[in-house]
Amino acid sequence: MSYTKVIPGLVRANSDNIKRICLSQGRFRSTVTSKQRKEVEGGKKEQQLVECTVVKAVQIAIDFDNTHEAYKSKDNIELLRSLLVFKLCTFDFLVDKNKELMDLSKKVFGKWLFERLMKMTFYGQFVAGEDHNSIKPLIHKNQAFGVGSVLDYSVEEDLTQEEAEKKEMDSCVSEAEKESPGVDRREKKYKAHRQFGDRRGGVVSARTYFYADEAKCDAQMETFLNCIKASGGASVDGFSAVKMTALGRPQFLLQFSEVLVKWRRFFNLLAAQQGKSGMDALEQKLELEQLKESLAKLGVGNKDDIENWFTGEKLGSSGTIDLLDWNSLINDRTKISNLLVIPNVETGQLEPLLRKFTVEEEKQMKRMLQRVDVLAKHAVDNGVRLMVDAEQTYFQPAISRLTLEMQRIFNREKPIIFNTYQCYLKEAYDNVSVDVELSRREGWYFGAKLVRGAYMYQERSRAKEIGYEDPINPDYEATNRMYHKCLEFVLEEIDHNRKANVMVASHNEDTVKFTLEKMNEMGLSPTEKKVYFGQLLGMCDQISFPLGQAGFPVYKYVPYGPVNEVIPYLSRRALENRGFMKGSQRERSLLWKELKRRLLNGQILYKPVY
Repeated sequence: MSYTKVIPGLVRANSDNIKRICLSQGRFRSTVTSKQRKEVEGGKKEQQLVECTVVKAVQIAIDFDNTHEAYKSKDNIELLRSLLVFKLCTFDFLVDKNKELMDLSKKVFGKWLFERLMKMTFYGQFVAGEDHNSIKPLIHKNQAFGVGSVLDYSVEEDLTQEEAEKKEMDSCVSEAEKESPGVDRREKKYKAHRQFGDRRGGVVSARTYFYADEAKCDAQMETFLNCIKASGGASVDGFSAVKMTALGRPQFLLQFSEVLVKWRRFFNLLAAQQGKSGMDALEQKLELEQLKESLAKLGVGNKDDIENWFTGEKLGSSGTIDLLDWNSLINDRTKISNLLVIPNVETGQLEPLLRKFTVEEEKQMKRMLQRVDVLAKHAVDNGVRLMVDAEQTYFQPAISRLTLEMQRIFNREKPIIFNTYQCYLKEAYDNVSVDVELSRREGWYFGAKLVRGAYMYQERSRAKEIGYEDPINPDYEATNRMYHKCLEFVLEEIDHNRKANVMVASHNEDTVKFTLEKMNEMGLSPTEKKVYFGQLLGMCDQISFPLGQAGFPVYKYVPYGPVNEVIPYLSRRALENRGFMKGSQRERSLLWKELKRRLLNGQILYKPVY
């Protein structure tokens, strides 16, 4: 089948669900840098500055060396526990063998004593409690000192590597592929590979879910619903974290990701034919007349058909087509498998990604979307923001697109749904800028959480062994630059249009200081609650609590769950803290400093007052 026959059908099928709002000149902000934008705005901006010189924004400075403010919510036992846990995390043997040592301790001491020891050390440091009720005291205490919570139920299955690999292969390979392996033209990046079937390997901080069946996905949705309800009951402005791989069979995420990437690649090919390669994503605007000629040469159809295709949906009315116009052609909420078609440059035809989908596979795809919809509606009803976690790059294009669709629906009046952007990815800035531009065109609230990323070692190893381009920035400095570039872009959008919101999820003190400097330059007040800060429970209190007590919206990611069932999470905390604590002695030195201050002031039995 040809492009002209299928694509207009996909667009028409979705016309009732997604309203296209043309870009108005008054709301337009170029996606180029702030320096260029200021030059364009010229005299108007200068006039505004002159008019506003009488009103000077309050400059807020945070002292991250003030241990009294950083640790006033902790008693001395908690400070000593932090020092002990962080010190233990610097010993390679203990960290490398932490899972085996915990299993041995459980056998030697018995379940009750083992759990008591864990609550006095690692569990007490990084986990809030066992259930919704037991975590409330910690949440309320943190809130009293200006720190909110992002609730995260951190229970994982304790699977062997072989069990994890089997589950992954069963859930990521379609029936068509099992029947005729190698027949469909799938890219190896977006196919399951047994040697990387255990997605827990080389991962820090992120939970990992493996698909078992639809009943298990329903149970995990119920867990997320309870988490949302608990978050709504614990605070007036809480967050709750969810993961897409917990809500359905990952086969769909792999396949939809491949489709999205191939369509974007096809757009880049057409842009290169017009001499527009190497530009930022939204700067690539295809001239409509040249585009029609290129598509005609590929056998897509005659020029009249192609012109009707674009103008019939008010696409190309400006004489150009950009990436957002192009992406809008991939929409269909009726039969999900209709989405999974890809362009064949050689034949000029749209081809199905797989030869066939079973009825059950079609139902599984729809159920995943239905579960996502239920969670979003529940978040709205409970006044909770929903944070969709990022995952591996072979899942992420689909996760981001599904999150975007939720934002278009639920972020109309305020930011409810937040997408996560991993700034260690080479394409991070393009992803952020494209999504911000879409939110601007359609008038909804953009919500983002910026992280550096949790899957670097796994991603690099997989790309090298399977044979595709490494998606990760070359080094830590490049990732820092990317993080700051993305952050500055979103801050500029907030400055220009108060509909954007961002969570700076970082333990990097320099990044936090960079954000504060930019907020001061732009006159962004913390009371506007457009810029949030986030750190993990048990880490970097010297950043979180001074920010919270200065009035900034700051949140701790608060894991909870029964002791024995969060062991996989605690295991990764140990691995992450090894690198973190070896790289910097700052947190431990501040903890010692505060202990010494209290002892010298006679505060041996210090208790937080709130």
